[in-house]
Amino acid sequence: MLQRSTERLDIDLLILPETNLILIASVIEPLRGANRIAGTELYRWRLLTPDGAPVPTTSHIAIPTQGAFRTTTENVPLFVLASYSWRQSATPALKMQLSQAARHRSIVAGIESGTWLLAEASLLDGLSATVHWEDYEDFALAYPEVRAVKDRFVIDGKRLTTSGSLPTVDLMLEVIRQRQGYSLALEVSRLFRYEQPSFHADETLSAASAGLRAHDPRVTQAVHLMEEHIEQPLVLARLARRVGVSARHLQDLFQQSIGAPPHVHYLALRLNTARRKVIETTASFADIAAATGFNSASAFARSYRASFSESPSETRRRLRRRIISSAPT
Repeated sequence: MLQRSTERLDIDLLILPETNLILIASVIEPLRGANRIAGTELYRWRLLTPDGAPVPTTSHIAIPTQGAFRTTTENVPLFVLASYSWRQSATPALKMQLSQAARHRSIVAGIESGTWLLAEASLLDGLSATVHWEDYEDFALAYPEVRAVKDRFVIDGKRLTTSGSLPTVDLMLEVIRQRQGYSLALEVSRLFRYEQPSFHADETLSAASAGLRAHDPRVTQAVHLMEEHIEQPLVLARLARRVGVSARHLQDLFQQSIGAPPHVHYLALRLNTARRKVIETTASFADIAAATGFNSASAFARSYRASFSESPSETRRRLRRRIISSAPT
């Protein structure tokens, strides 16, 4: 699951009663956004509940289901979503099902209070895991065999855990980054006007900081300069001078703040701008290359393919075929 791939990834979501709508959306919407931006179905999800019935949420909106959760030999990732009253769902039967499913699933993720369910099923023993900041102390005391940490999300082998709704968005962006690359993950985050602090943030969560984003203003200024200079990119030294730091220090700030060096972020901005032009205009690839700071159409095509696993012409042909096939006859 967490490796570069152009294959579609299917994911099962086991949604427990009294889960927040925003938590469900935090898993699904980044994946939907990735599909929309890529113009192809990179991700597909299936909604499951313990008994197959629509599950009530804390917003009093029932989530329809595509089936009941059953123990099978399927190897698709399983995400367990829970917010409140998770103990009511932690029956011996469900814990046994989770334990049996984990033998086959490539990934098992505990989303917010879903972490408790995985711990109850002994699926986190000897591993690091995170949980909502309100529950951290109780969780650490209840499961000493689990290395409880205060990260936004944790990936430890085949187990993923998150500490809340927005950290779940962080996790899903990390999944997209590892599978499709930094450019698509960045574009998905920008689709939601969501400024992500880091793919591997390590700040401590508290009542005061939960859900907030603390950005270094110099990184923010540098990103704005990048966005203003897409056609004629600024070299790192000049960018750093404009921000008022050394080039080395700016590299460190970017790594600490967004988990990527300046040149990677800058290239992603340019390629995403180029991709929109490929999809939304009929401009020549040479013109698009010039408009996004590439020295030649061939250099642009190489970077484009390395980032999106297809050439600009293949993108246009694929989307043209999709439009033709969906046109009424």
